[in-house]
Amino acid sequence: MSLVEEVKVIAKAAGDAIMEIYADESKFGVEYKSDDSPLTQADQKSNAVIVDGLEKLTIQYPIISEETKLVDYSVRKDYDLFWLVDPLDGTKEFIKRNGEFTVNIALIKGQNPVMGVVYVPATEEMYWAVKDEGAYYQKGNTVTKLEANKYTLADKGLRVVCSRSHINEETKAFIDKLDSPDTVSKGSSLKFLIIANGGAEIYPRIGPTMEWDTAAAHMVLAEAGGSVTEYGKDTPLKYNKENLLNPYFVAAADQQ
Repeated sequence: MSLVEEVKVIAKAAGDAIMEIYADESKFGVEYKSDDSPLTQADQKSNAVIVDGLEKLTIQYPIISEETKLVDYSVRKDYDLFWLVDPLDGTKEFIKRNGEFTVNIALIKGQNPVMGVVYVPATEEMYWAVKDEGAYYQKGNTVTKLEANKYTLADKGLRVVCSRSHINEETKAFIDKLDSPDTVSKGSSLKFLIIANGGAEIYPRIGPTMEWDTAAAHMVLAEAGGSVTEYGKDTPLKYNKENLLNPYFVAAADQQ
């Protein structure tokens, strides 16, 4: 079994652990971290499944996870290859019970993703990509190669992805510059994936995110024919920075 296939198995197992709790609201047990972001039993159980699975792989890489104590930058700056994990992306969507949450596992080489696996537990959908090998989507037994929809900023009716839980005046101003845009609301890393599968063209994120929120879906979008660049720049989003907070960015399909 290839490495990406092994990681897909781990992501599915983590998703199953999440859904066991999702099915019983009495088990949610919501706590709040120091930054006021919610934490549930599902985040913790998914993290335990993923860390255990990755640590049992034949090839061992360090793991950076949202729910694991962060290794000091003086150590992790020397990582060549490492896993970057968000065991439950979209905890707010999980609590709202709208199904728009994901399991994100990325393999980073240096500062760039080289593999990404995203699993959607509520709908049992799997997205994955390996650098230079394309991006794929699986529902049931059907596997589809993903291809983003090329566009130009002058196009009328561009489909712009907005956060389900976060939208601000700067984002509205970005959207207002476009010609009759059509906004699409999504939670979690699904915002990248809807672009990767041709359902939208552009996602401006003028607000805070962390590296583990974006890395896996960044890889899927890149292999489907898209990019994730710093807002107002052509610089690709980088990973394993001293501060793991992402700069503002724009995720988009490639322009014609």
